[in-house]
Amino acid sequence: MRRVPVDLLRPGMRVGRALYSSTGQLLVNAGTRLTEKVINRLRLLGISAIYVEDGFLDDVEVKDIISEELRLQALVRVREFFENPPQGAGRAVIRVKAVVDTVKDLVDELLSSPKVVVSLVDVRALDDYTFGHSVNVCLLSLLTGISLGYDRKGLIALGVGALLHDVGKSKIPPEILQKPGKLTPEEFALVKSHTVLGYQLLRKAGIESAACVVAYQHHERYLGQGYPQGLKGKEIHEFAAICGVADVFDALTADRCYRRAYPVHEAYEFIAGAGNFLFDYRIVQAFLENIAAYPVGTVVRLSSGAVGVVTGTKRGATLRPRVRLFFDAEGARLDPQEIDLSEERSITITEVISEEEWQKMLRVAGASAAEAE
Repeated sequence: MRRVPVDLLRPGMRVGRALYSSTGQLLVNAGTRLTEKVINRLRLLGISAIYVEDGFLDDVEVKDIISEELRLQALVRVREFFENPPQGAGRAVIRVKAVVDTVKDLVDELLSSPKVVVSLVDVRALDDYTFGHSVNVCLLSLLTGISLGYDRKGLIALGVGALLHDVGKSKIPPEILQKPGKLTPEEFALVKSHTVLGYQLLRKAGIESAACVVAYQHHERYLGQGYPQGLKGKEIHEFAAICGVADVFDALTADRCYRRAYPVHEAYEFIAGAGNFLFDYRIVQAFLENIAAYPVGTVVRLSSGAVGVVTGTKRGATLRPRVRLFFDAEGARLDPQEIDLSEERSITITEVISEEEWQKMLRVAGASAAEAE
């Protein structure tokens, strides 16, 4: 299963992973054979890429770090909270409890799989960005908290804050949040106010103070470059500092209305280089322990010249995955063979091959095989 841009999908390809909206609606099911009509619908929904089965990794299961059902539950809960933030007693208590219960389920599921490594890029419609982003930031924050040794109570508080860190954006006009061009100084000031607005919303809803601080401080930066207060180092609550790393990483690896997603390995390198500059180095290290720099399905060229597809990554070797080789250095097809870069230390990844180049290589190899016959 590999992630393929919608513009490079072809009729007949088979969907590898079901795609849902933030309301829980099934948009396209796993196993669906693509048609031009389905592909055009994906474009209209603002979906830039999906996972497909292409015959190269049919025996490799690309697993999410949580169950599909629990991810959907979290998406629905966060959307409900954003669209109608609770205030005061009554229904507010019920809605807050629903969020906290969902975070408890997320914590318990992650704690049951302590060796998990994130090797899946979430796929979401542009209109669902905020909700999918909130769930991803929560999960990435929780994994980091687990790496830092947090107990269950601390993880739940961290998770609630991370899941609701952007709730203040519910008070910002959508046309500003989704503006494809550069924001004016006035518009940027309004966007930045989501930290204060979020803090106020969560306080009114009766969310515990540590979680509220995450909404307030997740844009603060290690050397004081952030907002709203310009805090530095240990002045930033550790929950907010963790959420800040997860927030930037997920934003970089997602398509936005104003730019395409960065490849995961580039986002990984950015976070790695930001230690003790934008973020606390200790938190950066704990965060990156959980991230596969080259997710399953990534096509790579090795220092040997051979080209293959990533099939997995061991925890502790997040920059050195297993690769199934399909082409030699001269571009000739190989009988598929696997190499584990965590063991073959003399071989490195030299570049990530784009989907366009990969499909071209397959066409050339197919033409050569036909001529040989």
